Amino acid sequence: MATTAQLFEEPFDADEYIERLAWRTPGGGSKGGAEAFDPKRLLEEFENHIEELKQLDEKIQRRVEKLEHQCHREAKEFAHKVQDLQRSNQVAFQHFQELDEHISYVATKVCHLGDQLEGVNTPRQRAVEAQRLMTYFNEFLDGDLRSDVFNNPDKIKEAADIIQKLHLIAQELPFDRFADVKAKIASKYHDLERQLIQEFTAAQRRGEIGRMREVAAVLLHFKGYAHCVDVYIKQCQEGAYLRNDVFEDTAILCQRVNKQVGEVFSSPETVMAKLIQNIFENKLQAHVKEKLEGTRHSDVEQYLKNLYDLYTRTTTLATKLTEFNLGSDKHTFLSKLIKSIFSTYLESYIDMEREYLRTRGAMILQRYYDSKNHQKRPIGTGSIQELKERIRQRTNLPLGPSIDTHGETFLSPELVVNLLQETRHAFERCHKLSDPSDLPKNAFSIFLLLVEHLCVDHIDYALEIGLSAIPSADAKNANLYFLDVVQQANSIFHLFDKQFNDQLMPLISSSPKLAECLHKKKEVIEQMEVKLDTGIDRTLNCMVGQMKHILATEQKKTDFKPEDENNVMIHTSASCFPCVPVCIPAWQACSKVCAYVSRQVEHVRKSMDGKNVDTVLTELGVRFHRLIHEHLQQYNYSSMGGMLAICDVAEYRRCAKDFRVPLVLQLFDTLHALCNLLVVAPDNLKQVCSGEQLTNLDRNLLHAFVQLRADYRSSRLGRHFS
Repeated sequence: MATTAQLFEEPFDADEYIERLAWRTPGGGSKGGAEAFDPKRLLEEFENHIEELKQLDEKIQRRVEKLEHQCHREAKEFAHKVQDLQRSNQVAFQHFQELDEHISYVATKVCHLGDQLEGVNTPRQRAVEAQRLMTYFNEFLDGDLRSDVFNNPDKIKEAADIIQKLHLIAQELPFDRFADVKAKIASKYHDLERQLIQEFTAAQRRGEIGRMREVAAVLLHFKGYAHCVDVYIKQCQEGAYLRNDVFEDTAILCQRVNKQVGEVFSSPETVMAKLIQNIFENKLQAHVKEKLEGTRHSDVEQYLKNLYDLYTRTTTLATKLTEFNLGSDKHTFLSKLIKSIFSTYLESYIDMEREYLRTRGAMILQRYYDSKNHQKRPIGTGSIQELKERIRQRTNLPLGPSIDTHGETFLSPELVVNLLQETRHAFERCHKLSDPSDLPKNAFSIFLLLVEHLCVDHIDYALEIGLSAIPSADAKNANLYFLDVVQQANSIFHLFDKQFNDQLMPLISSSPKLAECLHKKKEVIEQMEVKLDTGIDRTLNCMVGQMKHILATEQKKTDFKPEDENNVMIHTSASCFPCVPVCIPAWQACSKVCAYVSRQVEHVRKSMDGKNVDTVLTELGVRFHRLIHEHLQQYNYSSMGGMLAICDVAEYRRCAKDFRVPLVLQLFDTLHALCNLLVVAPDNLKQVCSGEQLTNLDRNLLHAFVQLRADYRSSRLGRHFS
């Protein structure tokens, strides 16, 4: 049975239990074991084991029943004990209530007795105190201070209490009868007050916080308490400003003193506020005045930098000081202190800022033009000048001689950076130094100066010079540098626009000045765009004029009616025209025009950005097509001449691909199809005119091209076309 009990060890597993039982039985193991497997013996062992388990179960069941009976008996006994304890607890609780009522009754009697005793004792104490004060008063009346309290230095605290009370009493006495005693009491009062202040000062120098607290508590009821605070403030600043940074020294001093003030004085916030006020009105104000007065009239730039730096550091210091307890409205308190220091300088700030920017901007501009040895031309604004400008914009007539600038744009990135840098500093100072109500107005005035110097005096002037330097449309080998002016003006205006958004907008975004700024900016942009558009239009005219000059110079009348058509060099190519599998190389005129156009297209791409590139190239491409179209209509074409014209147009079309504008390429595709009318057989004219590219064209245009053929006058050709 012991063996069986071992088989029930936790954790119990029935399968494992059977396996272990079989393994322990001789002949019950596997067939491959050391002893042969005996099923009968194993069955017998199982039957015996089952009997043992039944006996074990009965034994355990009897034990369980016995334990259950014992548990029920003990539970009943425990319940009886709990009931006895509850009854005892109820009795104790009743006794406790009775005791509590008795204690309350006694306490009421004691309080009543205490009130009665206090009612008797308070007048008695007052009488004793009055008698004591009368005794001391008699000593002052006799002029002989015999009491030890007035002669013992160790009892200065008690003497101070007495003299303070006597001083109050003396204030109520008539002057004519008690003038002498009042004077003696006042003298002793001031003498003790002086001694207490000296004691406080000595304790402060020794660093005895406890003694300082005691003396300060005594002086609190004296008139000289404020003087004590002043002495403390003065003494704690001794040796605090040994470095050159008065702001950092002030922050360190206040940090160190703040803890000490809380341990010494009963109202530390008042003392800290007075300390900070003293520092601002004396140390900081003197420092600011020293830094600003020396440069206010001699060096305005340095004055503005110093004012901005000092004001910024002062406000930063004030922010640090807000962590201390300075009373209920410490922000207003610190703002008033800052205003008291800087009010004189801030009132005239914006006037000095504007004057400095006006002078500085003019100097930067003049320095640049001097470096170019250029004398600025006055730009006319009268009615005659405006009339000339309108005529020039509409007719492109050269009113007056053009200026040769030798390719100089008169636009300087360095100058622009300097102007924007100065303006950026001005916006920063304006943001910090302007009153919130005046900030939008001041920022707008700075913006107007930027517009005047950068947009009017520099960009607009450069555009005027650039417009004046654009040659007439029939000029030869003209330097078309106005596109460089466009490129630089565009880059500069991007910088101007960035400063407008980054620095001006935050200052005016919530004020009525925003509308004025946006209107002014729009006005400047429109004025610049008008001049840019005018200059680009005239530049395109010059480009077309240069192409026209090349064609007029290089193209001969006989180029499209060669005398000996059999000696013309041809090369196989199917790209010129579909009907004839040959192509003639472009003539010199066509090559030069295409080379010139390619250079100008690249120039436009470098000078423009965004959609402006496509807009300008579209206009140039349309004018280029119009020029070639009109040029081709000046000649008569033989059969071979028509093939030569088609090859030229094919070259022009290849050049037009550089524009990357679908409209331009479509125009040259149509022109190429029109040129096929110069070589197509008469019988095929109607078929070609009905083709996809020519079917929508005006019949007069088609007829005009057919009339350019040398064989047009033959009745047969005219009949086929009609």
